[in-house]
Amino acid sequence: MTTSERIKELEEHLRNAQYNKHTEHAFGVIKAQIARLKERKEAVAAKKLGGGGFGIKKSGDATVVLLGFPSTGKSTLLNKLTNAKSKVAAYEFTTLDVVPGLLEYKHAKIQILDVPGIIAGASQGKGRGREVLAMVRNADLILILIDALHPEQCSAILKEVEDAGVRINQRPPDIKISKKTRGGIDIGTTVQLTKISKETIMAILREFRINNADVLIRTNITADELIDAIDGTRQYVPAIKVVSKTDLLSDEGISVITKELRPDLLVSAEQGRNVQELKELIFQKLNFIRIYLKEVNKKADLEVPLVLKGGVTLRSVCSHIHKDFVKKFRFAKIWGKSAKFEGQQFKNLDKQLTDCDVVELHIK
Repeated sequence: MTTSERIKELEEHLRNAQYNKHTEHAFGVIKAQIARLKERKEAVAAKKLGGGGFGIKKSGDATVVLLGFPSTGKSTLLNKLTNAKSKVAAYEFTTLDVVPGLLEYKHAKIQILDVPGIIAGASQGKGRGREVLAMVRNADLILILIDALHPEQCSAILKEVEDAGVRINQRPPDIKISKKTRGGIDIGTTVQLTKISKETIMAILREFRINNADVLIRTNITADELIDAIDGTRQYVPAIKVVSKTDLLSDEGISVITKELRPDLLVSAEQGRNVQELKELIFQKLNFIRIYLKEVNKKADLEVPLVLKGGVTLRSVCSHIHKDFVKKFRFAKIWGKSAKFEGQQFKNLDKQLTDCDVVELHIK
């Protein structure tokens, strides 16, 4: 039996089995076996195919990848969002390479990439699937585009993304696994585990040949999340689900697809419907924070802010301006929501900042 046949057999077993408290242990072990077999298969495929890729460098403040099946309107949408001139035609596979565009919105420069349409089996190398999904893994945001007339594309795309090791709109599970040379497996938790038993955790670890380790779990994990943490190669990327070509639907059709897919937005790039709203949604989902800089004894420059991604601190502002600013930092004055009063002074580099704060840095 080949590796692919064994994977298919195990997946079929999971589909036909009923999940409950009594079968939870067996499900966890089988999922671990599937993960190990896929890992082995991908390693063999990578040696045969090489690294590949489209050779497009990330630029701007963030990179967004337009992901969808062929002929879903990706190129039309890219042209509406950016300055790009991606080829548009009423037949499939119009885009055969990556077409970059630049969206400038609220002072942020956002690179948007129109990649070739994926097809079922993309994660296994069909079409240019591996290359496309490699772009997805490195993106700051995935814009999943679904044809309004083909809602079945949604589950197919999500499956390919999942199989490529990308977890959309999820956070990495808070698990620390420290391998050791002896002593067996010790499991410590700071939360109550209701989705997986310690026996199943032990079995999954041993399936991955981990027999001696200290494991600390700080979130109520599932078997899938434990396997992801052990694998260590998963990418966690935010995503927006958008239904395109909604001008082809009736009001009833729009109601049905909204209920079925629960998209973040319905658009018609051809008619320009909700394109501006999509720009705002992209900006929000990227979690941008704008910081205005003020020189000492001068007015703040409120025209062109620094645009940084969420979790911004005085340290990250200093690092962005110049690598020596962190070492030479004395204090900063802040105007905005991060301060209790205008011009409040802070000496802590780890001080968190919020959108549209004005910062005056004092350097040695």
